[in-house]
Amino acid sequence: MNSGKPSFSGTTTVAGNGAVSKAILVLSLAAFGSTISQRVMDPLLPRLVMEFGVSLGAASWAITCFTIGYACCQPFFGLIGDSRGKYRVIAWGCAASAAASLLCALAPNLPMLLLARAIAGGMIAAIIPLSMAWIGDVVDYEHRQPVLARFLMGSILGASAGQLLGGMSADYLGWRLALFLVAGLFLAATLMMFAVRRHLPQRALATHPIQHHALRHLWIEYVQVVTHRWAKVVLLSVFVEGTVVFGAFAFFASHLHRQLSLSLSVAGSIVMLFGLGGLLFATASRTLVRRLGEAGLSRWGACILSAAMVALSLSPNVWVAAPACFLVGLGFYMLHNTLQINATQMAPERRGAAVSMFAFCFFVGQSAGVSMAGWLVERIGIPSVIQISALGVLLVGNIFARQQRLKMLAVAAG
Repeated sequence: MNSGKPSFSGTTTVAGNGAVSKAILVLSLAAFGSTISQRVMDPLLPRLVMEFGVSLGAASWAITCFTIGYACCQPFFGLIGDSRGKYRVIAWGCAASAAASLLCALAPNLPMLLLARAIAGGMIAAIIPLSMAWIGDVVDYEHRQPVLARFLMGSILGASAGQLLGGMSADYLGWRLALFLVAGLFLAATLMMFAVRRHLPQRALATHPIQHHALRHLWIEYVQVVTHRWAKVVLLSVFVEGTVVFGAFAFFASHLHRQLSLSLSVAGSIVMLFGLGGLLFATASRTLVRRLGEAGLSRWGACILSAAMVALSLSPNVWVAAPACFLVGLGFYMLHNTLQINATQMAPERRGAAVSMFAFCFFVGQSAGVSMAGWLVERIGIPSVIQISALGVLLVGNIFARQQRLKMLAVAAG
């Protein structure tokens, strides 16, 4: 891998270097907290409607504001991570995330909650994308997908835990307690990260000083990323994916609560099967990559995800809804992990900036998707919104798979 950044053998880094292996495990814990924070609000939306006397669409801004904050801070964390050291920035990002989550829990009204959620999203933005970029620095490309999949187990389990915690809090604990617990989780991850950092090899903490004025350097970095044609394909694909998948996903628990008359804790428990589907992908990723290839993962992931979303929108009972949520998770991670692995290599000489831009596009897409879905659910209903999203998923996954095949043919041809 000719990246211009420190590189390790995949075997040496993961198996032979205990400190790096521990660091990846702790980063996975931080990613767990990140996705809990992202998804904990989904089942809580009906409770916010009751507490603050607003519509479901207005309550969904608690999700939108988080994703806006997350997206807006991405470009800056990519720059800071490269210049100050990715691992160090992630550790301080966890500390700031703990404080911001505490602000969310203490918010006295909806406007203050929205502001605190935007701040939390901005701080949490440092965690997963920079972790992926750091793993890209220390693990060879040929070993990276299974390592990245194992790291993302924390993110996957966090998505499930967020749904379960949100549902339980909505019915029994009060929505504020869920956010206090998230703050405590980030604090624990912070302490562990600083403890592990002392034992990391110096090459894993390498920095790349900025050669220009910060804003000029930021502009140069991102312009250089988008000069790669393949980067444009990956970034556009992940933007559309974020829009169509998470615009609908934010309302899954509310849909089950309304359509099947389930409690929010039960609805959240069913939606958490999304994470178990992702966990199945993470454990089987090496086999799936070998048998299907990246293009096959994209195409089949999109097909499974689309069909499962339609099934969920029409589900007459939990016996259809539960396996549908599981398959949504499997299909999503088949597609999204393929996009992620391409993001780590679409501009290897500027990996921190490239992965941050990837996350920026993903979360701008989510912001747009949740905003549009929140507006549409009041007019055409949640089932129709999910079905429209399912069609969008099918299109983006198959188009991306076709572009992957064309890229491989071009490489093979010379």
